[in-house]
Amino acid sequence: MSRIGKKPVDLPSGVTASMSGQTIEVKGPKGTRSFKATDDVTMTVEDNAVTVTPRGKSKRARQQWGMSRTMVGNLVMGVTIGFKKELEIQGVGYRAAMTGNSLKLNLGLSHDVDYTPPEGVTVTVPKQTEIVVEGIDEQLVGQVAANIRQWRKPEPYKGKGIRYKGEFVFRKEGKKK
Repeated sequence: MSRIGKKPVDLPSGVTASMSGQTIEVKGPKGTRSFKATDDVTMTVEDNAVTVTPRGKSKRARQQWGMSRTMVGNLVMGVTIGFKKELEIQGVGYRAAMTGNSLKLNLGLSHDVDYTPPEGVTVTVPKQTEIVVEGIDEQLVGQVAANIRQWRKPEPYKGKGIRYKGEFVFRKEGKKK
């Protein structure tokens, strides 16, 4: 029995869900998102809640049960609240700035890095050392944050680089004389 799959996904006020085959489409104040479930689960929309149940007792059906319920929950959360990842830049001379729609990063490389975020994701720079990535698609927001972090991961000796806010970087001791 899936503990996650058993719980119905409640639809808050202002959010509507519609089914067509195995595809569920959720509309909310921030936009519209959809998810196509596998044939191993059955989804129903009733009484302002979405219920996911497995078809059969196979291992795959039980695996898809919890995953499908989580995906529907993420759709609802994305169109109501949205998702946000915050990044911090640490290092002397390392900074970020928005130029038009693209993010300009000075990371100690021989050139500046220009990154244009994909459609549906907004990147803002409240301070020179902070980057905020927001959107309604959790996977896309996480991927954009990972792509930005990839340019300069935090190194273990001085801790310089781009890290997630609150991320712990294990520090190593340098050479001893």
